[in-house]
Amino acid sequence: MRVLTGRPPLRQLGLDLALGLVAALGLPPFGLWIATPLALALLIHRAARGGAFWHLLAGGLGWFGLSMNWITEPFLVEPEIYGWMAPFALVLLALGGALFWAIPAGLAARLATDAPRRALAIAAALVLSDWLRGWIFTGLPWSLIGHAWIDTPLAQTAAWTGAIGLSLVTLALAVLPSLLRPLPAAVVALALTGGLWAAGLARLAQPLPPDTRTVVRIVQPNAEQHLKWDPEWAAVFFQRLLDLSAAPGPRDLVVWPETAVNFLLEDAGPVLPTIAQAAGAPLVMGIQRRDGSQFYNSLVTLNPDATVGAPYDKFHLVPFGEYIPWGDALARIGITAFAAQQGNGYSAGPGPAVMSAPGVPDFQPLICYEAIFPRHLHGLDRRPGWLLQATNDAWFGQFSGPYQHLAQARLRAIESGLPLIRAANTGISAVIDPHGRIRQSLALGVQGKIDAALPAALPETPWMRWGSAPAVLLAILALAATLVRRKRR
Repeated sequence: MRVLTGRPPLRQLGLDLALGLVAALGLPPFGLWIATPLALALLIHRAARGGAFWHLLAGGLGWFGLSMNWITEPFLVEPEIYGWMAPFALVLLALGGALFWAIPAGLAARLATDAPRRALAIAAALVLSDWLRGWIFTGLPWSLIGHAWIDTPLAQTAAWTGAIGLSLVTLALAVLPSLLRPLPAAVVALALTGGLWAAGLARLAQPLPPDTRTVVRIVQPNAEQHLKWDPEWAAVFFQRLLDLSAAPGPRDLVVWPETAVNFLLEDAGPVLPTIAQAAGAPLVMGIQRRDGSQFYNSLVTLNPDATVGAPYDKFHLVPFGEYIPWGDALARIGITAFAAQQGNGYSAGPGPAVMSAPGVPDFQPLICYEAIFPRHLHGLDRRPGWLLQATNDAWFGQFSGPYQHLAQARLRAIESGLPLIRAANTGISAVIDPHGRIRQSLALGVQGKIDAALPAALPETPWMRWGSAPAVLLAILALAATLVRRKRR
């Protein structure tokens, strides 16, 4: 394939790898947002001069290798069994992500015959790549380029454009030096960044509606993953959940994290009155359940009279973590889903839904991984009053994964204009307002509770009406412009 021709020398690819690493410093836990557009500007400029596939492959290895290093952590929960897989998981994930940069960039670069237009084509292709990563192979929109802005006022742009719009802004900044002379490029970059930054500050300065009267108690038991399913420790963690739920203080709703207990819903009957009494209010709890031969990762509402509401079953499952493709066949040779504790893996629920609990506004549940998908906020039969993410981030260590997961939850609040309550087993539990700001939180590795008034929702955002279509369309138009120019020649 001609896309693969023109491989630069290894020392040049080493520089591209370094640029990808520097660009990834814009993401949590580092938060050096300016590093992302600057490093990508150099990478795109180099790729536009030839060998785009190889330059972006090396740069993507740096970006994904650093930003998704947390993928090794699940294999280190039981290192004596799975530890040997950790380096392979990191290399394969980084390589897969890098191909999502290299292939579209290599193809796009062929649409133009001069370096500036090749740079524009590459930047547009990377925007579309970020969008496609939310869909292809069930999707993995983690470490999007636009995530570098989440901790800045410019993140408020997502209320209009979504996460893909933030990637579009980043890559627009990155391509400017390849399209304009240095001074005009700097002026346009400062104007674009400054204008969106100011707009974000203006949005943040707008007063939010008064909080609701609902007081939510978030319980964080800090059940360490390597002990979570041990029968003796499971009893300790269960008592911890009860004690934190029963602590003095008013509450209208109690929230437990994903898979909070080590027993199935069908086996929980004898302890449900005890849980209901400790909660002293309706409780939303993460629990596994069985329906015939199928198992589900679920959330249920436990009412004060110990009756259980209709379950919400997680529908966007983690491939190879919660289910294995062709799982029944592979289970015969001992290959089962990594994180599922029941059966050969979980079955998927029907899709996004709105849940209810007595006396509180309706909410949309998101179990763990589901919160990284902006598209799951659409398609509901009615608008909820808030978002609830129940998660277990104990799988992903304490360096980058939990912070990136929290950042993406904040972005969902900005996109939707809805507050988000986050209950995480080992942290970071948080109350997030509809501007994506953290009001209260519990750090990683601590047990505790948060009692907080539920923030009120904002009116529906433009992004909820339009989705990512405008940003995707602009990227397509940029690609089309390079193609039109080539045809004219």
